[in-house]
Amino acid sequence: MKTELFLLTIAFLGLAACNPSTKKDNKQNPVVTFDSLAVTPPMGWNSWDCLGLDANEDQVKSVVDYMALHLKQYGWEYVVIDAGWYHPKELITANWQIKNPSQNIDKYGRLIPDTLKYPSAKNGVGFKAVADYIHSKGLKFGIHVMRGIPWNAVANNAPIKGTNYYAHDVANFKDTCSWSKTMKGVNMEKPGAQEYYNSVYEMYAEWGVDFVKVDDISNPYHRSEIEGVHQAILNSKSAIVLSLSPGPAPVTEWAHLEKNAHMWRISGDFWDNWKWLKRQFGICSQWDSIHTPGHWPDADMLPIGKLRKTGGDAWTASQLGSTIAEVTDEYSRFTDTEKYTLMTLWSIFKSPLMIGGYLPENDSVTYKIITNEEVIAVDQQSENNHEVRNQNGMVIWTADLPGSKSKYVAVFNTNDGKAEPISVTWSEIGVSGELKVRDLWAKKDLGNFSEKISLSVEPHGCRLIKIGQ
Repeated sequence: MKTELFLLTIAFLGLAACNPSTKKDNKQNPVVTFDSLAVTPPMGWNSWDCLGLDANEDQVKSVVDYMALHLKQYGWEYVVIDAGWYHPKELITANWQIKNPSQNIDKYGRLIPDTLKYPSAKNGVGFKAVADYIHSKGLKFGIHVMRGIPWNAVANNAPIKGTNYYAHDVANFKDTCSWSKTMKGVNMEKPGAQEYYNSVYEMYAEWGVDFVKVDDISNPYHRSEIEGVHQAILNSKSAIVLSLSPGPAPVTEWAHLEKNAHMWRISGDFWDNWKWLKRQFGICSQWDSIHTPGHWPDADMLPIGKLRKTGGDAWTASQLGSTIAEVTDEYSRFTDTEKYTLMTLWSIFKSPLMIGGYLPENDSVTYKIITNEEVIAVDQQSENNHEVRNQNGMVIWTADLPGSKSKYVAVFNTNDGKAEPISVTWSEIGVSGELKVRDLWAKKDLGNFSEKISLSVEPHGCRLIKIGQ
């Protein structure tokens, strides 16, 4: 009897070890597959639009507190510190694009937080304390990094952790970012290259990072380094969502992107001016049939709320037709009408949603837009999202509501003139019969309609409706 019980126990343990649903990592946490980390488009906040290089620990914690109190219930969960956390505070958004900028690295040539900006990073703990604070609020922590190996790691020929290789052995001296001089490329054909990336993401896992936005990697397209970062995340055995930037990522690489990342930028930098928002309609339509659950084309951050709190850069100011002083510490230049259009397009397209404004100084319109649960559901729950009409400045998108015959329909007027009626016919969106129509922004039913509905849409504006029961 004891022998039979022993054999049954061994058999059970063997089956459990082979079953991915019960397999544990060395931290006794269930192993999560890469493809399951972003089942819906990620939602959160990114520091770049409001704080640039200047974000500090107190500001980040203020954002965390606001999100936990006001936004977490609606699905907002990621708090992402963008570029500059490794630079000293003297290096600001307006002057950071210099050769060989000052930046903090550890003995293995890996970027670490500046301790004047992030005091809790002292004694070599990195972002562990910040991550713990964010996690204590039920939220998730993310960081922005540049592709490659720090220029000063190469200059000092830092050793690569756990190997006999050094920075000189893996650096690609001819491949540096055209707009940021912080890093050198990594030649993935060289021995030690994968080990370098492994050591970086091992450190991020130790800190408790849940999300990494890698810049200067998808345009120009660095295929081998994308694969290297992806493999490093797998090797870390940590649940890290991977975002690639900048855009536009090549549409022709969609299969490679889907295999290696959770989200990727589909446009250049996006700011609060109608010319950029109007441009996004054409860009989104190029990607509307390329949506694989867990992997998302990213239309960029939502520049709404308080922006450029600590100052912008010369390029952004010039693109907005202003000076750096004029764009500093202002609320979004989008009109209220355009803000609704922005959120509607991102939602019907199923883009990741990353708020760019400084949340503790949020305005009432922004708060109303980012807490409409019916609109957020379009982004998070819909499928088969696609453009059905784009004529004379009038644009219509539609999407399905899984498990029902209902349709989401977004109607846009991208013209500059006056309010115009736009008719949506049942035949063009694939429904029939007498159907109930609900206005999702107004949160009210409009009545029952047969064959079509006509909606008045103001210039630069939109309507977002649900058709069906």
